[in-house]
Amino acid sequence: MKAIATLGRAIILSLLCAGIAGSAAPAPHDTWLRSWAASQQVPEPNNALPDADFRDATIRQVVRVTVGGRRIRVLLSNVFGTEPLRIDAAHIALSLAAASSRIDPASDRALTFDGSTRVVIPAGASYLSDPIVFSAPALQSLAITLYFPDAPARQTGHPGSRATSYVVHGNQVAAAELTDAKKVQHWYQLAGVEVAASAGARAIVTFGDSITDGNGSTTDGSNRWPDRLADRLQAMPATRDVAVLNHGIGGGRLLLDGLGPNALARFDRDVLAQTGVRYLIVLEGVNDLGTFTREGPQAPEAHAALVVRIIGAYRQIVARARAAGIKAFGATIMPYGGSDYYHPDAQNEADRQAINRWIRTPGNFDGVIDFDAVMRDPADPMQLRAALDKGDHLHPSVAGHRAMGDAISLELFK
Repeated sequence: MKAIATLGRAIILSLLCAGIAGSAAPAPHDTWLRSWAASQQVPEPNNALPDADFRDATIRQVVRVTVGGRRIRVLLSNVFGTEPLRIDAAHIALSLAAASSRIDPASDRALTFDGSTRVVIPAGASYLSDPIVFSAPALQSLAITLYFPDAPARQTGHPGSRATSYVVHGNQVAAAELTDAKKVQHWYQLAGVEVAASAGARAIVTFGDSITDGNGSTTDGSNRWPDRLADRLQAMPATRDVAVLNHGIGGGRLLLDGLGPNALARFDRDVLAQTGVRYLIVLEGVNDLGTFTREGPQAPEAHAALVVRIIGAYRQIVARARAAGIKAFGATIMPYGGSDYYHPDAQNEADRQAINRWIRTPGNFDGVIDFDAVMRDPADPMQLRAALDKGDHLHPSVAGHRAMGDAISLELFK
């Protein structure tokens, strides 16, 4: 009996130590749901962090989860790295303000990887942290803090964060605030946050270009159209377990690489690999149309061929989504008349109308979100409504993002 009592005390002590550490093995019925995500790419030179800033550096990055949970894990990325990436420490905490490096120290937890506080991520790979007990309310901003002993051989990141990140030297992952930090509006080596959710939890991937990425929204404001959609889903009891994952890339195109990989090239990583994804909203094509004639006019035959190729790309996306059990919703391409960046003419507009007719045709997608109808100027359908236009006649304003988020029927996701 004494031996049994001793064994019992040892087991209890072991469990208490595990609780103090904050780590937790997956429960038998855990359903992991990606609650925040960002598309990965190679940052352009003006968006890359100088190697000197990465060496012996702590980087605190703020993200907003869409669905909450009491267990969490983080996905780090070295997808575009050319050599293994070493991270010597990683912490997660509740952010006290979206536009600040301050955290709630009582919430701060160390992340581990296979039980170690350090991780080496192979070139071309991503790496999930171990699950930990961590209470993350829905729509809560989280601070993820990483310590890099040296710079990545080639950086992987997301330039269009519309969120401020903080860089200091030395290992300060547990600091309540990073004082005198360098501020940058980009994310680095950070790809996703997952929560343990209910069995019925599911995610929407918003797949698009700079409009989806948030051009025209407010830095640290979480007011892109996918953010607005997430706000609305959380306000409705029937959809509170639906996450929204923003996979927009500035300059993104369907057919050719832009600032990041083309849509078909990144589809597996940005859509199919997202944990819990059941829905897809596709808003892509304006950059394919605009770049086509940016340097000069094209023959009518070339315009017709472009429309066929864009529709072909949509068909590929829909087929691959359906094969994975994902409903694909097509979003119509919004007008960009008057844009000094693309200078569209009547033929460009005819191409856009032809593509939108295909998107609206029943059966081609599993549903339609008619952003064109919401955003176009009734007096001049080739242009955005003035009140919803950022001012460049291509991207929505903050009011435009809100109008887009409000235009999506939540019945699609019940």
